[in-house]
Amino acid sequence: MNSVGIGITIIGSGSATANQILTNDDLSEIVETSDEWIQSRTGMRERHICSADDSLANLATQAGMRALEMAGLAPTDLDLIILATSTPDDLFGTAVKVQSQLGATRAMAFDLTAACSGFVVGLVTASQFIRTGVYRNVLLIGGDILSRWVDWSDRATCVLFGDGAGAVVLQGNDESDRLLGFEMYSDGSLNHCLNLAYQGETKNLTTEKSVGQGNYQPITMNGREVYRFAVAKVPEVIEKVLFKANITTEDIDWLILHQANQRIMDSVSDRLKIPSEKVISNVAKYGNTSAGSIPIALDEAVRAGKIKTGDLVVASGFGAGLTWGATAFRWG
Repeated sequence: MNSVGIGITIIGSGSATANQILTNDDLSEIVETSDEWIQSRTGMRERHICSADDSLANLATQAGMRALEMAGLAPTDLDLIILATSTPDDLFGTAVKVQSQLGATRAMAFDLTAACSGFVVGLVTASQFIRTGVYRNVLLIGGDILSRWVDWSDRATCVLFGDGAGAVVLQGNDESDRLLGFEMYSDGSLNHCLNLAYQGETKNLTTEKSVGQGNYQPITMNGREVYRFAVAKVPEVIEKVLFKANITTEDIDWLILHQANQRIMDSVSDRLKIPSEKVISNVAKYGNTSAGSIPIALDEAVRAGKIKTGDLVVASGFGAGLTWGATAFRWG
């Protein structure tokens, strides 16, 4: 067991995606693009997008309930719910709505914002509450509805993003520790490369006093810089995690990267010399679901029988902030 406190076990997973499927051919009717153009540059064929009536709370609740069912826990067994998201239904927080919809009456709930790194940051955050003995059962959900904030006239970004949520249940374990290590980093000097920024206008209150009022502008991204950042930083952070955990790339059973772009995932796995058959990828079906991408891919692989109890999984998130991080754990 980890010497600093109680061990961590991940005992369940779940996911949920929107019902509407937007294909590359659909996008070619919206902007000047094609299925060949999108697939060759991103690996994406389709993505799930929410309708105007859908909510992040509903997606997160569905994913959370499925994770609880796999874990064999009732919502009332939960001590804490963390919702990693950059697209809440309510800027004051959506995790509390999820707590209510689940019926997790004993659980504290809060939102965590770290964009595409959100699930990894959330996993590390949840583990600290368990290691210190404060909480025993924690539901971590990563989810986003990025279709709300896409400029559908910008072909460089509108082809990339989808909507969805994934969840895991973490539990304290007095006998062993399955969370082997983590690393997290930020570089705010690169914030301009990928953001969803507030854009306000001056509103005069009196002749001498004014405030800014407005909304958020659509997602903007410098794709070339984000690609360079990812292929340089992600292999590095994974190698640091492996070193700390005293394991090697040969020990890895499964690599789950943030599903941003197939070319990024291929470059990272090539640099680490991890064979493609060990890399979990579902970007073709879902696109980039931000904080939802790693847990959705994890849940699908578990339910498909790929990831089995005891398998060593390395996961890495990277994106807006810019932030990046990685973690290594044994499943189940």
